[in-house]
Amino acid sequence: METPSQLPFGEALRDRLGPPAADPSLLESSPRSRVWRIELAGRPAVLKQLVEAPEADERYTREVAALRIAGRAPGSPVVPALLGTDPAERVLVLEHLDHRRPAAEWIVDYATALARLHSTAGPEDAGALPRWQGPTAADVSSFLTLAGTLGVTEGPGVRDELHALVDRLGRAEGTALLHGDPCPGNDLHTPDGVRFIDFEQASLGSGLMELAYLRVGFPTCWCVTRAAGPLLERAETAYRTAWHAGTGTPLPDAGLADACAGWLIRGDALVQRAHRGSTDHLARLPHEDWRWGTATARQRLVHRLGVVAATTADHRELRRLRILASDLRRALLDRWPALRPVPTRRP
Repeated sequence: METPSQLPFGEALRDRLGPPAADPSLLESSPRSRVWRIELAGRPAVLKQLVEAPEADERYTREVAALRIAGRAPGSPVVPALLGTDPAERVLVLEHLDHRRPAAEWIVDYATALARLHSTAGPEDAGALPRWQGPTAADVSSFLTLAGTLGVTEGPGVRDELHALVDRLGRAEGTALLHGDPCPGNDLHTPDGVRFIDFEQASLGSGLMELAYLRVGFPTCWCVTRAAGPLLERAETAYRTAWHAGTGTPLPDAGLADACAGWLIRGDALVQRAHRGSTDHLARLPHEDWRWGTATARQRLVHRLGVVAATTADHRELRRLRILASDLRRALLDRWPALRPVPTRRP
């Protein structure tokens, strides 16, 4: 067990927060960090250190910046309080929060909190975080190659539609504070509301890119869930209401279909973070079906194809993609009829 003297809790933190009590507890965390529960002046706190790894300094800087921006949320908080930092050791000290099992309709409170988080940033925060990065031309090529491999003709004009989609997403306006990985597990359901943790991939952009998570099944997350139609509608309405209350402006109607389509064509949204950028994962899919968390890659893709086919029904600029998505979904289910829908409940 760690002792206070072994914790990365240097003099600057001690001067500000006092010494930690004995017997800190090492908590479960990702391979990219070490996290402890500690005691400060008789109250629990969390100490997080990003371990030495590529881009560790950038991830630390992002997390600190995002926590400071999100800490401005009026009313109830949407993140734990940031108690102290030690940039030299890539350490953050955070308020400890009691998490309780989410309610069956958790996604509504989640959506409200996500909108409130997004609305904490504004134009004055430009440069504090990187801009959100969407899919690329390489994603378009991989997606259409997959369709051809499975015997689905892409149809005239769909390639141009997808390249135009990539361009629109790259130019999408917005200065929302995007979490970067707003997954079940990175949301703490406390007695005082939902709060988010782990902002190592935070960025600025359009909140629609993360509102789309509710439809496409949390594309960067191990825990895929799908909400039934009425519940999804309630959650999206809750997001729009909270966004309007937080910003004074209504959420644009246009853009959600683009966001869902953008997540569909990204092969890296089929694997966990450590494997992203390493290979063409869509090219793997005809030959293997790997499980990540609550669903397999083919399950994830079938779900997203169905979502995009439905969401683009009235989208003039993606009408050819709607046909392709429907045909490709049918081809996947014909080839692998045992594929089950993704879960409706979070673990």
